[in-house]
Amino acid sequence: MTPTEQRNQRLGTKMIRHLERRHFEAYYCATGKEAAKKVCELIPDGSSVTWGGTMTVRDLGIPQLLKERDTLDIWDRDMVETAEEKQEMYYRAFHADYYLSSANAISENGIIVNIDGNGNRVAAITWGPKHVIFVVGMNKVTQDVEAALKRARSTASPINASRFDINTPCQIDGVCHNCNSPQSICNYVHFLRNSSKPGRIIVILVGENLGY
Repeated sequence: MTPTEQRNQRLGTKMIRHLERRHFEAYYCATGKEAAKKVCELIPDGSSVTWGGTMTVRDLGIPQLLKERDTLDIWDRDMVETAEEKQEMYYRAFHADYYLSSANAISENGIIVNIDGNGNRVAAITWGPKHVIFVVGMNKVTQDVEAALKRARSTASPINASRFDINTPCQIDGVCHNCNSPQSICNYVHFLRNSSKPGRIIVILVGENLGY
């Protein structure tokens, strides 16, 4: 293993202990390919599955892998065509057996931080789906929760603003301005400290740079 791979594995192993203390189910996978396989293993036949706006899950090809099984009820929000259909999919996600997501940041002691514009993702993470599976690259790990929030606001949010091509100050210069823009994607700040239902939250740490 390279020095980076060694560090990621050692830190990931330590983080799993912290995550389990928070009543999460946690795993470490060295590669995205292993992580995608793990997600598929965790979801039993007959389950309903959907996901949020995560690029990590899409980039790893997880939706396609799940569709190829033909034994799952896939609710693919990427296939809807109208704003009304998308809104309905947001509501439907609360009834899913498995909701897939990533994180904007995660602290070394296991606190997961996400920022949303509409709030549908953090709402589903908080309540509704029977299980939530996070797939998180080790590039999103920060020393503490304060640094995690800074990463979410100063790194993930400006990049996502560019991805969606929305009119916010951070989209213009890449810097968080703590703005009140009508198109802000930083309206809802979410800290996930513990799982109120042991095992509902599943975290897969991946020893690669994934997502934003």
